[in-house]
Amino acid sequence: MMQEQTRYSRLANLTQLINTKLELSEVLHHVVTAISEEIVQCDSVGIYLPQKDGTFRGFVGKPEVINGMTLDMHVIDLDMDLLAKEVIETQKTIYIPNTAVDDRPDPRAVQGFKIKSLLVLPISYEEELYGLVFLFDYGIPMNLTESEIQSVQAYVNMAAVAIQNANNLTYKENLIAEKQLLLDAIGELSMCSSLQEAVNSCFTYISKAIKNFNIGIHIVDVLDGKKFKPARLSADSDWSEEDWLKAHDDMAVDLSHDQVFEEVVKVKRRLIIPDVTLDDRPNRQLCEKFGIKGIMMIPLVSMGEVVGVVAAVNLETAGFEYAEADIQLAQSIADATASTISNLLFMEKQESIIHDRTTEIQVKNKELEKVVTEIRLLSREKDLILNSAGEGIFGIDLNGDISFINPSGEKMLGYMKGELIGRSSRRLFEDNEVGNELAITNKRLNHYYTDQHFYRKDHTKIPVEYVISLIQDGDSAIGHVVTFRDITERKRLEEEIKYHAYYDSLTDLPNRILLQDRLLQGLTYAEKNNEKVAILYLDLDRFKLINDTFGHSYGDLLLRAVANRIKDCLPDSATLSRQGGDEFTIFLPSIKNEEDIMLVVNDVIESFAEPFTLRDYEVYIKTSIGISVYPDHGTTPDALIKNADTAMYKSKEITGNSYHLFSPGMDTRTFESIKYENDLYKAIDQNELVLYYQPQMNYLTNEMIGMEALIRWNHPEDGLISPDLFIPLAEETGLIVPIGEWVLQEGCKKLKEWHRLGFTDLHIAINLSVRQYEQDNLFSMIKNILDEVGLSPEFLHLELTENHIIKNTELTLKTMKQLQDYGIRIAIDDFGTGYSSLGYLKDLPINTLKIDKSFISEMTNDETAITKTIITLAHNLNLDVIAEGVETKEQAEFLIAQKCNLMQGYFFSRPLQADDMERQYFKNNLLKGDRL
Repeated sequence: MMQEQTRYSRLANLTQLINTKLELSEVLHHVVTAISEEIVQCDSVGIYLPQKDGTFRGFVGKPEVINGMTLDMHVIDLDMDLLAKEVIETQKTIYIPNTAVDDRPDPRAVQGFKIKSLLVLPISYEEELYGLVFLFDYGIPMNLTESEIQSVQAYVNMAAVAIQNANNLTYKENLIAEKQLLLDAIGELSMCSSLQEAVNSCFTYISKAIKNFNIGIHIVDVLDGKKFKPARLSADSDWSEEDWLKAHDDMAVDLSHDQVFEEVVKVKRRLIIPDVTLDDRPNRQLCEKFGIKGIMMIPLVSMGEVVGVVAAVNLETAGFEYAEADIQLAQSIADATASTISNLLFMEKQESIIHDRTTEIQVKNKELEKVVTEIRLLSREKDLILNSAGEGIFGIDLNGDISFINPSGEKMLGYMKGELIGRSSRRLFEDNEVGNELAITNKRLNHYYTDQHFYRKDHTKIPVEYVISLIQDGDSAIGHVVTFRDITERKRLEEEIKYHAYYDSLTDLPNRILLQDRLLQGLTYAEKNNEKVAILYLDLDRFKLINDTFGHSYGDLLLRAVANRIKDCLPDSATLSRQGGDEFTIFLPSIKNEEDIMLVVNDVIESFAEPFTLRDYEVYIKTSIGISVYPDHGTTPDALIKNADTAMYKSKEITGNSYHLFSPGMDTRTFESIKYENDLYKAIDQNELVLYYQPQMNYLTNEMIGMEALIRWNHPEDGLISPDLFIPLAEETGLIVPIGEWVLQEGCKKLKEWHRLGFTDLHIAINLSVRQYEQDNLFSMIKNILDEVGLSPEFLHLELTENHIIKNTELTLKTMKQLQDYGIRIAIDDFGTGYSSLGYLKDLPINTLKIDKSFISEMTNDETAITKTIITLAHNLNLDVIAEGVETKEQAEFLIAQKCNLMQGYFFSRPLQADDMERQYFKNNLLKGDRL
């Protein structure tokens, strides 16, 4: 008994360590120590973890140094160690009591350390292998028993949980860091005002993402629009930018004929070549010049066009491969860079065009000035020049009337030939102050005007840029000449660029930038007027399944349909934004109370009730919603969005159209829970747990047939703690495994004592947790307990709920079948409250249905009908049926009328401690029940 308590103590201690912030190596050191203390005849214990290259390397062990080598210097040779190879392939524990008759272990190790016996265990959880554990001797066989091997397996299970927790923590930390890096990159790129700044930001963040500083960028020619040229090289690259550009010039590199470059631009997708020597596409001369071993090319795509290509090269080792997460992060940064570079290239192109056009116009105006001074003598030449000009040109005399206009000008303004001659120029300018000033005051002007407009004959506006030049005859002014250009197409392009800067191109919803702007305005207004605003953060459930099943085009269709549906159910004052992926944000200004928010939330959830039609398919999809409110949950846009996002992830825990309002303690447990959790670790060692027993009766004979074991926690300060409080804590922390083993041990031992008193027909019913069914050694552990106490398996009845069976079908059914074949009886507890189908039920390896007390307590028409159905179902399936929660004679009589003889509840007896049970039922050798 002392040894068992020590083992439980070690397991509880390891469970507590797993839930702390200790490094993985420290926790595994404790596992090694526990195994060494448990198996004293073992000379060496070592834990080996898998490496990226597929090998297994020593991580922690005792002793730490063997033959002058530390454990981390030892790598398992799977070609020689066939035992380790078999354990890896089967994920099963293998014990070799005599290495002399088994050739699977590595013969070099067996001879070198004189190993007589050897135990190898897989560190696995849910069929995923995390490592191996080796136990061996230095010449004296360990002679391990099955019980000792099971004990080691229990500690190894703790190691698996520790490694899984460490992996999960590392994954979450990496995910947060990647998100923050992407947010930083997007924020910095949005502030870039020059191409050089944008490229430097791109280099900085991509190099962080892929841990490679050898990055260059090729950008499309701003005027050509199709030709690409080397632009910049990262300042941290092994090559200097000057040498890099010079090498391209010296080698006359033509990117339009480079196979790798052509493919990336054509398909608009990234291309990764880990080893250029194994691929015919890379430019061999270029790779040799720069020492390139591997290359990754990422296109910069904006509005469907490639504006540049980022090249990251490996100059050290051929065959190097980037992690998929790093590639995806680099791609996201490249996508953000593409939008910024596209805008900057457009601005650069427009500036170049404007400069060229301004120079052109100025040159033409100088020519025209000369022509106009000779206008009386050279009318034919004047008409020839005016008629051939592509821009609109008209003259204004000293009275402000139009003196001439060329055909291009008449066409653009919608007038017939000669129709404008002699009319006031004010009809063209109207509300244009410059033109009116010229027409009214005859002021001498020489200026270039952009982003103006003229009026056509039909009084519609035409956007123009124009130049006004003074016409002189000697020192005297004789009028002005106006040269103008229709800039309608340019204005359209500018509006398109502006739209893409603030709206999501897939759903036409405001993007993050526009949401931030509106939210800032809304918060400023709310602060001044003492109002509240709300943020709703939505994430679609199972969206990845739609993408993976139907393809991304269907996913895009679904996102557009969802956006339209949500938009239709929102108030006019709300802003719906797409954050990216399958996440949406709703900004609700001027919120008066929580009811205003819930009206919107309910409307949004209701909008998901009907299926979405995607071409020939109908799909149902739900959403999870997180809510934050200003100023209760934050006073800045970032804080409100972050907290709404946190609440959304809380909603994700409950699948299907659920929502949560953010609370400061949402991601932390209450003080009371933490206190009880800490105390629960000590409960087993300090004998605070106690079993109560509630009799199970045959009402027809009024005899006790068995009892159900119910655990209670006698807290030293707070007295008896409800199982509803501490059992969920035990489930969450993993303590339910050692606690469940203790219940089985104590319950079976007590029943065996009562059998020895002569009550040999009694059985005991014990509830099992779903966490216990996840343990690979559950069957062997129960078998060992029954063997140890000498109890036949037919007297042990195990209960589990139908929901636990449904959620863990494959593993649970396998274990249930093993237990039933061994002779243990299986009962479904709380039957009728779960979701199992009748077709599924008939195939389960069960013996008993246990009617939930909720159907017994009220005995309304509905409950009565359900109870009758369950009893009939059990009889038809040849199953026993027992009703729990029977508290009155009327309930018992109803059940006996339905041929349900087996019952338990307060009508017969409250749960009793063992001593009270013996006094009431066994003292006088009576099994008759004294009903309460």
